[in-house]
Amino acid sequence: MSTLADRLLRFLTTFPLPQALPAGVEALSPFREPAVRELLTRFADKFYADNQPRVALLGINPGRLGMGRTGVAFTDPSALAEHCGIANDLPRGRPETSTQFVYKFINALGGPAEFYQHFFVSSLYPLVLLKNGLNYNYYDSSALIKALWPDIQLSLRQQVEELGLRRDVAVSLGKRNGEFLKRLNAELGLFQKIVVLDHPRYLMQYKSRDEATNVAKYVETLGGLISE
Repeated sequence: MSTLADRLLRFLTTFPLPQALPAGVEALSPFREPAVRELLTRFADKFYADNQPRVALLGINPGRLGMGRTGVAFTDPSALAEHCGIANDLPRGRPETSTQFVYKFINALGGPAEFYQHFFVSSLYPLVLLKNGLNYNYYDSSALIKALWPDIQLSLRQQVEELGLRRDVAVSLGKRNGEFLKRLNAELGLFQKIVVLDHPRYLMQYKSRDEATNVAKYVETLGGLISE
């Protein structure tokens, strides 16, 4: 019988590239690269090697320097080694701000081994999007939303139905992302409830003085979902 790890690898490595995108925008599937696929496999085998239903924490789409290099959502090379115990030779560079925030609340909830038993961290759209070589969000233009909407629907449906996620609740990482997740849910009917939290990058960039309070809010909100 396949595990969540097996199904996650199949989902990410086979998800199709879009047929057509607005000028200057490109989509990349880093999971088809051997080095990224190997790190993703090691992570999934360590934390998702079972079939326990998990709450989905869904971001926007992967960035090229975090998940685009490690294969793991909201996890840069340093966090993959330091917090997840998965050694790697990837260049460290400057830490990803979203990663820093995410692992603060993960550690406050008992650390990765405990956290990933209950939560599945991913994105509404699973591929890296770039415009002129820089990270781009699926909702950054109406033309891109229109072009990607069928693929985003496919992505969400596959993640919920094929990966076996909990359907009573899902969490959006980001308020604007949450608007689109609610719209998708109205169309697809996948979740009973959507919880929306401020995006980690937004909190680190604009609300850094309130970091302890923001981490505590995540811990309280997510901790409450474990006991539901």
